[in-house]
Amino acid sequence: MNVPGTIGRPFPHGPRREPLMRPTRTAADAAPHRAEPRPALPAPNGTRTMHLIPEAMARSHMAERILEAESQRTAYRLAAARRLERRAARLHRRAEQASLRARRALARVLMH
Repeated sequence: MNVPGTIGRPFPHGPRREPLMRPTRTAADAAPHRAEPRPALPAPNGTRTMHLIPEAMARSHMAERILEAESQRTAYRLAAARRLERRAARLHRRAEQASLRARRALARVLMH
């Protein structure tokens, strides 16, 4: 894994946090200012690899689904090819039988 930085001081990942800009107070804003509590920043949840586990699981799941879909397509093509082969053999047999009937009919006509 190519990660910039050193082992002791890894390079930070993700969006950079800009320092909060405080508005300057003017004479008009001299009224008491009520500070609203800011939401706390999310604490890091384990290591970076732990953050990537759901992504890796999703990638693995999608790869598995792609392989399954490909095998289903292959099975469908194989079944369709077998159906067409059986149909072609059946039509070939019927054509052979019709040819034999025609030859017999012609032979009967010529024999009499």
